[in-house]
Amino acid sequence: QVQLVESGGGLVQNGGSLRLSCTVSGRTFSNAGMGWFRQALGKEREFVAAISSSGGSTYYLDSVKGRFTISRDNAKNTLYLQMNSLKFEDTAVYYCALRSRSLANTLVRNYDYWGQGTQVTVSS
Repeated sequence: QVQLVESGGGLVQNGGSLRLSCTVSGRTFSNAGMGWFRQALGKEREFVAAISSSGGSTYYLDSVKGRFTISRDNAKNTLYLQMNSLKFEDTAVYYCALRSRSLANTLVRNYDYWGQGTQVTVSS
């Protein structure tokens, strides 16, 4: 049974930082492309960042470039999202996702497994 468990969300002031983690079990992590997505209240789930299985390729939503960094530790089966200079509009539930291919991808439909989500709230 594949499980993705996110942690690290919380309440932070405008301009603050958070680091999200996603630990994967039940499947080989090191050959899987991974992504972070978010869903704000009343909105559709949107792509935030993605990383290839080796970590050699990364992609970002334009509005988070230069502020967020996706990374992974294949020895620990863990995906990370370092979020700096947080803004009110970053408030959302953040989900990690795993795809059964090694390449990174930006589309929700191309991911096979999802975590339960972690809330990130940025106060203005």
